[in-house]
Amino acid sequence: MQPGSHLDKVIDSALARQRIVGAVVLVARDGEIVYRRAAGSADREHGVPMRGDAVFRLASFTKPLVATAALKLADDETIDLAAPVTDWLPAFRPRLPDGIAPAITLQHLLTHTAGLSYGFLETADGPYRRARVSDGLDQPGLSLDENLARIASAPLAYPPGTGWRYSVATDVLGAVLEKAAGMALPLVVQREVTGPLRMRDTAFHVVDDSRLAVPYRDAKPAAPVRMGSEEAVPFIEGAAHFAPGRILDAASYPSGGSGMAGTADDFMRFLLSLRTSNRAILRAAEVDRTGTGAMTQGPGWGFGYLGAVLGHPKEAHSPQSAGTLQWGGAYGHSWFFDPVADLAVVQLTNTAFEGMAGAFPRDVRNAAYRDFPLRAF
Repeated sequence: MQPGSHLDKVIDSALARQRIVGAVVLVARDGEIVYRRAAGSADREHGVPMRGDAVFRLASFTKPLVATAALKLADDETIDLAAPVTDWLPAFRPRLPDGIAPAITLQHLLTHTAGLSYGFLETADGPYRRARVSDGLDQPGLSLDENLARIASAPLAYPPGTGWRYSVATDVLGAVLEKAAGMALPLVVQREVTGPLRMRDTAFHVVDDSRLAVPYRDAKPAAPVRMGSEEAVPFIEGAAHFAPGRILDAASYPSGGSGMAGTADDFMRFLLSLRTSNRAILRAAEVDRTGTGAMTQGPGWGFGYLGAVLGHPKEAHSPQSAGTLQWGGAYGHSWFFDPVADLAVVQLTNTAFEGMAGAFPRDVRNAAYRDFPLRAF
């Protein structure tokens, strides 16, 4: 079989079964692109095919870029990861249910151990929903200061450092970076990450929408449905609220957790930088390789600064090596970097949530290892 044949079958099957509408998949081995494919539709209703340079709303692909900017500012001593958030945001003092406002550090924010939450993880009457906290995907035009106030008004889920919960922590981190660097978060990320890596199509705002992929939502067992101006997609106990037009609204605050848009090629540049120019970032990112801490993606997985960290491949039933970093994006994306196999995969779809949490990312992962198996030494 030709290299990439298993990946082609996975992509073709997902499209034929209408699990996804369109996708761009890139695979790099030893720092070189060995597989590239754009398939399906960028706009199904208007017959626009997916293209390799399509721009996607990145959602949580934003997090590792902002985390990398933070680690670089820590490296030059602009910030101290052990310092409390209140050093930069004095008014940000969320409290526990008993009224105590414990110290939250930047380390807590980076590792999602601050006691914060996400509205999409809650039921409709959860504290973040009652406070109208934005998850960074909705409420176009909302200011960062207002959202920080809403976050601080909701009770902490647990004392900082005593648990793990995926959260708006990276949005708060973005606000800290703005204060510490004396410039808006988009400029911080451009200076520290996207600029040096020549990620020219990755930013917090899209001006030209001609390459912007249309987003769709699962409607299983029926075909995915095109998202409207506001969309609530069921997820776990609650629902994720999307406003696709947010990325076109310059007044929307730059969400450090989910506010950027970009291309597969750009994000692959970032992953490949972990091999060379950002190698120290990779080492720092492996905070919890044991998988005994935060079970972020099931047994065997822990969490680091850039995403989930695989500690025990057998427990995870994964072909990936220990130390693999992985995460996704709510609009339908997944990425991983296996530093042992030197294998990186970027998979962007325009279908939530199949492209992030359905069978598709697992099938792409498995096919990548079949098409490009580990070498014997």
